[in-house]
Amino acid sequence: MSSPSPYVDEVPEGIPTTLDWVVLSADMATIHAAQRYASIVELWDDAIRAATRDEGASVLVERSVRLEVASALRISEHAAGRLMGVGRALVKRYPAVWESMSHADITDTHATIIVDGLDELEIVRDELVSEVLALAEEMPTGPFRRAVKRIVDREREATIAERHMDAVARRHVRVEPGADGMAWLTAHLPAVEAHAIHGRLTAIAKTFDDERILDQKRADVFGDLLIDGETESLPDTVRGIRPTVTVTVPALTLLTGDGPAAQVDGVGPIPLDRARELCGAASGWMRVLTHPDTGVVLSVGREHYRPPADLRRLVAWRAARCMAPGCGIPADRCDIDHTVDWHHGGHTDATNLAPLCRGHHTLKHHTDWQVTAKPGGALEWTSPAGRIYLVKPERRIPQFTTDPPPF
Repeated sequence: MSSPSPYVDEVPEGIPTTLDWVVLSADMATIHAAQRYASIVELWDDAIRAATRDEGASVLVERSVRLEVASALRISEHAAGRLMGVGRALVKRYPAVWESMSHADITDTHATIIVDGLDELEIVRDELVSEVLALAEEMPTGPFRRAVKRIVDREREATIAERHMDAVARRHVRVEPGADGMAWLTAHLPAVEAHAIHGRLTAIAKTFDDERILDQKRADVFGDLLIDGETESLPDTVRGIRPTVTVTVPALTLLTGDGPAAQVDGVGPIPLDRARELCGAASGWMRVLTHPDTGVVLSVGREHYRPPADLRRLVAWRAARCMAPGCGIPADRCDIDHTVDWHHGGHTDATNLAPLCRGHHTLKHHTDWQVTAKPGGALEWTSPAGRIYLVKPERRIPQFTTDPPPF
């Protein structure tokens, strides 16, 4: 019996690699998903046309089709209803998005993000399809989801103060029974406070080095703080920990009331009065004014390995997330990494620093992935298979100048 052929290190040119087959299979799955949406809509339309001949049955058409799809696909009726809703939206309201999906230029997830986002903006949604679709064809799903949220927030800024007041009036705390002696304690409160609470719980929970997972630690800290009403029972190292929330306020908006809305990381736009309150003297808030501020440290060159605190904050604020392809871990939970290693001549400056989560930081230094800094804080990742991915930061650092504006 002949011995097996040895493994080939290099695939001859023109022969698909294993990764090529992975991508091709994913593209075919996307194309088939687009066709599935179209077929479900066609099935639904046929049922509607048939029901017009029987007024008594017309009200049951959607439920009947939902059960038909759920049974045929062996999924829940809830999942079938989701397929029907997204499919009708793509085919009827966003045909350009469906067309892009049918050519695998975007994924199924991109398409559902578009539907969920733009359906919130019924009045202007048709005007935004081209803008959103162009982003979808360029970005991974994680950054794209955040980009769509920013677009939705931008379009809703005009009424944010009024809507926020109405929402604040509906704040509440509820207890709902769960299984196995458990219960759900939910609080509906302003997003700024909610993120601050979650941030403090996380900060305290991460100081405990034991067998509990992070979610369990957060839940235990939550109960201890609310039941005891104090932190004396906690170790000395965690007392006094307070949340940090980044508030970005265009200076013109802060001073005049006109201009782009203030933004809170992970929350979105907030009313101007709330932004002014947060940009006051209250501790625990990092204030970033998007106005030329020559006091910001952008580089310490080769003098120091560890970046100073304000440079670390600036780099994290620029990226907002881990700068690995598709990663969504917030920058404040990441390491600030020298793209060109400091020991190999890299400088400690904004052009050579980027946040990487611990997992991607390790991968960068101990695998064949190659990372190159690009202008504007972007990182170019080259995979071991030779594929290139460009990851752009979510913000750009303002350009500082003393020149007067042109007239």
